[in-house]
Amino acid sequence: MDGGDPFPKTAQPPVMAAEGSTVARAARWLADGELLGMPTETVYGLACHAFDAAAAARVFEAKRRPSFDPLIVHVASTDNAWRMIGEQAAPTTARALADAFWPGPLTQVLPKPAELPRIVTSGLETVGVRVPAHPLAQRLIEALDDLLRERAITKDTAPSRARVGGVAAPSANVFGGVSPTRAEHVAVPCRAVLDGGPCATGVESTVVQPHDDGTVTVLRLGGTTLEQLAEVVGEGNVRVAKPGEKVTSPGMTERHYAPRTPLTLVHRLERLDPASLGNQRVGVLTLTGERGRGMGFAAAEVLSKRGDLVEAAANLFAALHRLDAAGLDRVVAEAVPEEGLGRAINDRLRRASAP
Repeated sequence: MDGGDPFPKTAQPPVMAAEGSTVARAARWLADGELLGMPTETVYGLACHAFDAAAAARVFEAKRRPSFDPLIVHVASTDNAWRMIGEQAAPTTARALADAFWPGPLTQVLPKPAELPRIVTSGLETVGVRVPAHPLAQRLIEALDDLLRERAITKDTAPSRARVGGVAAPSANVFGGVSPTRAEHVAVPCRAVLDGGPCATGVESTVVQPHDDGTVTVLRLGGTTLEQLAEVVGEGNVRVAKPGEKVTSPGMTERHYAPRTPLTLVHRLERLDPASLGNQRVGVLTLTGERGRGMGFAAAEVLSKRGDLVEAAANLFAALHRLDAAGLDRVVAEAVPEEGLGRAINDRLRRASAP
C-alpha cells in the first residue's frame, strides 16, 4: 500500500482524470485495500475490493454506514457475475433479467458465494450484484480482475472461482445523505476519485430479488423502471416491497438520500400555504418550473424544462446538492408524475423528507 494517511484530513479527496495509467494505478490501490471514488452511470460509488473484509469495513467507517445495510458488488460483465456466484445458483429469472438489463442500472439479489466476506452482505446469505454500464467503471473492474489473476499466478496459486475483480461500491456519501453524481460531490475519505463526468442515470440502480417461480420482488426503485421489468417477466410478476420490510438491500431505510437542509415534499406546489413557511429562506425543487413562480422562493431548481423524467432523474441529486449549498432554511420539493423513473424520483424525495 502506498504511504500516507489512508483517511485524508480534507473531506474533498483529489480528483483524477481517467487516463490509462490512472486506471491501472487505481486498480492497484483497490487490490491493496484502499478506497476509491468510482463513477457509474447511476451515482459515484465508494469502491473497495469486495473480497477484502478489512477494506469493506473501512467503507462502512468512511460512510458512517450502519452494519445492517449490505453493500452491492459490481462486476465487469455478466460472465463474471455468474463466475462469482455460479450460474446454476441463480434462478432462471435472474438470467433473463441479466440478458435484458446488464450492463445497466439493475441490481439482483443472488446467493452469496462462500468466499465473499459476510461484512459485505451484513450477514445475509444473499448479495446484491450488478454490472455497471459506465465504461470507466468497467475498465477499472477489469483492470482489478487482471491484476488479481496476475498476482495469483505469481504466487503459484489458482484464483478462487469467486475471487473475481468484484468491487463493493455504495454511493460515495455519508450514509443517509445526497448521493454524488459528479466527481466534485464526493466528500468521504478515500485515496482519490476517478472523474467519469456527470452520471447519466442519476439515481441508484433498481434492486430486485428474482424468484424460482418467475416473479421478482422490487426492493428499491431506481434506474430500471417497473414497466421495463414487466416487459421481461410479465406485469403480474412484479411486486414492490412494502415499507418496513426487512432490510435486504441498500436504500430500504425509511430516511435516506437527504440533504442537510430540511426538505418538505408536497404533491401540488400551488396548494402550499406560504404563511406556513414563516420568514425562512426557502428553496424550491420542481420538474418543469411552471408552478411556484411568484411565490417568493429564495432559490429554485428545475429538473427538466420539458418534463422529461429521464432528464429529471439525471439532474436530481446535483440539484439537491446546489440547494443544500445555497444557505437555505428549508427546501420544498414538488412530487413528479408517479410513472417510469418518476417513481424512483418520488421515492428519493419521500425518504429525504422523512423525519
